[in-house]
Amino acid sequence: MYTDRNYKTKKQVKQAVANGERVTVHQPGGMFPSQRDGIATIEGPHYPQPHKWYAQVTIKDGVIIKIK
Repeated sequence: MYTDRNYKTKKQVKQAVANGERVTVHQPGGMFPSQRDGIATIEGPHYPQPHKWYAQVTIKDGVIIKIK
């Protein structure tokens, strides 16, 4: 699962969430629906770049509200 914006580092995602930005998630390919609520793992940067970071996030209504 990815964030809608292509963050290059986990630090950038954490900063965006801390600043109160609306960071949403999506599951590419359409094989599995995007998770709307609960705990999930996200990765980045987006494919085809190699993934360099992973994070566990809490999602509510499709928006990240907490990141580890």
